[in-house]
Amino acid sequence: MEDTRVDKKDEALKAQRFKMLEDIAHDLSGDVSFPTCFDAALQIRQIMRDPNATLQQIAKAVRMEPLVAVKLLRVANSAAYNAGGRQIADVEAALNRIGINLARSVALAVAMDQLLRSKDLVSFAEMSRNLWLHTVKTAAAARVVARRLTRLNCEDALLAGLVHDIGAFYMLYRAAQYDELRSRPDTVRYLIVQWHESIGESLLAALGLPEQIIEAVRDHDQPRAPVEHPHSLSDVVYVANIIAGGVDEWQKLHDDAEEPIGEYHSPTYLELREEIEAEYAELQSALAGAR
Repeated sequence: MEDTRVDKKDEALKAQRFKMLEDIAHDLSGDVSFPTCFDAALQIRQIMRDPNATLQQIAKAVRMEPLVAVKLLRVANSAAYNAGGRQIADVEAALNRIGINLARSVALAVAMDQLLRSKDLVSFAEMSRNLWLHTVKTAAAARVVARRLTRLNCEDALLAGLVHDIGAFYMLYRAAQYDELRSRPDTVRYLIVQWHESIGESLLAALGLPEQIIEAVRDHDQPRAPVEHPHSLSDVVYVANIIAGGVDEWQKLHDDAEEPIGEYHSPTYLELREEIEAEYAELQSALAGAR
């Protein structure tokens, strides 16, 4: 007698994949909230509760949490606070524009929601942590590459690096809502590889991020011609993602993938290695008080 248990399990998995993507499409029409890094949310909660915290200290903490940073920027770029129509992508400038009191309220509310939702990521804790470390490394590399090799705003580059994989964080949170997906982390990885860029782009647009940042992170994992001399923010994010191991991750999930382009081994970028590592360590130090 034919064993149909495997077929039923596969059918359930396919159904839950489809349902997850369907739910994501529905979510993107409203206000989206999901956890990224527990430590970062905890640090923001602590700093926002400190009445003596400086604007620079708050900005340093907020930069470590992609969703909090994006939501503060959305407020700063809204019609209520941007009468001149000049969009900004710098967290510290956003804090200056909306004021510390409102920034505290927005950031604390988002961080608290993050902490409440973080338990849902237990099934994907290691994947989520590795993704967050990759995100911080990409942000650090983007800032250094922009500062040293271009005339682009290095704070824009930092933000673009910070949010470039926000679609992957969101998909991890969404996948954790389904039994079959929680028990099949490999299929979740494949779903993320296939969909995180387009979902991330839609998410950033829904959250009202400036167009130059959305454009910069578009197709950041797709192979392109070697970028020896970055000219655009998109070039910077692409190179930074490779330096932080993005293409290696892609290769591990696709046996037939081409060899990575290897900007990390180009003399242009090798000269920046120590500076990037120092920037990476500096960004991570923002979490020291949360541990």
